Amino acid sequence: MKTNYKKTLTACYLGFITQAVSANFAPLLFLKFHQDYRIPLGKIALISTAFFLTQLLIDLFCAKFVDRIGYRKSIVVSEVMSAAGLIGLAFLPEYLPNPYAGIIVSVMVYAVGSGLIEVLVSPIVEACPFENKDSVMSLLHSFYCWGAVGVILVSTVFFALFGIKNWRILACLWALIPLYNIYNFMTCPIERLTDEGEGLSIGKLLKIPLFWISIILMLCAGASELSMAQWASAYVESALGLPKSLGDIIGPCLFAASMGVSRVFYGKYGEKVDLMKFMAGSGVLCLFCYLFAALGTNPVLGLAGCIACGFSVGIMWPGTISIAAGRIPLGGTAMFALLAMAGDMGGSIGPYIVGIVTQNAGDNLKAGMLAGAIFPVVLIASVLLLKASGQTYVSD
Repeated sequence: MKTNYKKTLTACYLGFITQAVSANFAPLLFLKFHQDYRIPLGKIALISTAFFLTQLLIDLFCAKFVDRIGYRKSIVVSEVMSAAGLIGLAFLPEYLPNPYAGIIVSVMVYAVGSGLIEVLVSPIVEACPFENKDSVMSLLHSFYCWGAVGVILVSTVFFALFGIKNWRILACLWALIPLYNIYNFMTCPIERLTDEGEGLSIGKLLKIPLFWISIILMLCAGASELSMAQWASAYVESALGLPKSLGDIIGPCLFAASMGVSRVFYGKYGEKVDLMKFMAGSGVLCLFCYLFAALGTNPVLGLAGCIACGFSVGIMWPGTISIAAGRIPLGGTAMFALLAMAGDMGGSIGPYIVGIVTQNAGDNLKAGMLAGAIFPVVLIASVLLLKASGQTYVSD
């Protein structure tokens, strides 16, 4: 009987959609939390910090322990935690004495699920016997982008039809996705990347120059992506004169859609396109987008450049994973976990640096974007180094 790996792929698609729900739903409610629970905006901002910090810790945990626990148990736990966190978000703020504590606990619970998904889904697909794995990996990662667009649009329509006061119902409806996916991951075929005990240790990975180049590329990809994505909202609001609520929707939505198009494009035509050339060209496009954002004068063209930046960074994360998996075949779960951690760190550090420069330049966002151009510069250099380093690491 032929093994049905398409079921595995479907489960992984829904896994990334689950992660998109976890990352993008709560931010749509920040103002609601502020108004209903009288939580200061400074504490509201820490909700996202708690989410990403928890993900980073889970990345480290996965690098050390997931191979011992097993992929299936771990990925099922990811869906259970994602569903529990979303349902908790609907109820804990009401039933705990401190609503803010209820929000933070819920966010950290589904962040555990999100972190596990981020680390495990890529190696699960990499271990499946698909042809053109570079293309499959790119298409897989596009589902996070489409999930982000869907969360924003569907939530906006729901709030318009039923009122934002019913957000708890929507939180429970979103939880149905991971609840359904528990069954998928329990029953689909899951292979191991390496035989037990054969995967490289963290110490050995850290001695491989190719791995360090991949880490730097992932860090810059995360920084380039999140810095521009956060700027998109501010640009729509200030330059085009739209309300903040609309700016928050249009900016991240169009950026995520552009990333998704990039990943679908490579997923469809990847076998005809050289991955390294596509990544190098994308890096150059990313640099031009940052420079245009920093130095351009036309706000509409600036927004177009911001959207194009989403396309430019779309291939970097899945492309780096594909290259690392191909050239370090014994990297195992530790490699995927550390690469994910690097991407998350870049996504935290990049926007912070841009924000600090903007503040020190008298709230001049263009100065911040000019500083942010360093990320695509290093990104291009990393791609060229990866291209130059053509060898495959097998073992000492």
